[in-house]
Amino acid sequence: SRSFATAAQKQVASKSEPNTHFKITLRRSAIALGERKKETLVALGLHRRMQTVYHVHSPEAAGKILKVKELVEVENVPAKAVRSQSEQRKERKASRGYQVQGTKLGGLAWET
Repeated sequence: SRSFATAAQKQVASKSEPNTHFKITLRRSAIALGERKKETLVALGLHRRMQTVYHVHSPEAAGKILKVKELVEVENVPAKAVRSQSEQRKERKASRGYQVQGTKLGGLAWET
């Protein structure tokens, strides 16, 4: 019943804002597959496992996804959920765990 509740929550969220993008994550490697499938992954912008890219809903993107459907995981997401590569990297990065209060050199700052 827990999965039903989360599915219902997703439906409510999707009604408030339309899904406009595919969130595509490469889950399996294409090493042993043919060149055509590898080229399709490159065309989607996927180069390594667990990499995520976003594409606007279009027939071209849907066709590419269908060619490699066994290798990827796809979600429909609204435009506000789309993240750039730098935003994804920032979200994955751990916090520093400390904060710099000052330095031993004190007031020696670079002057330009």
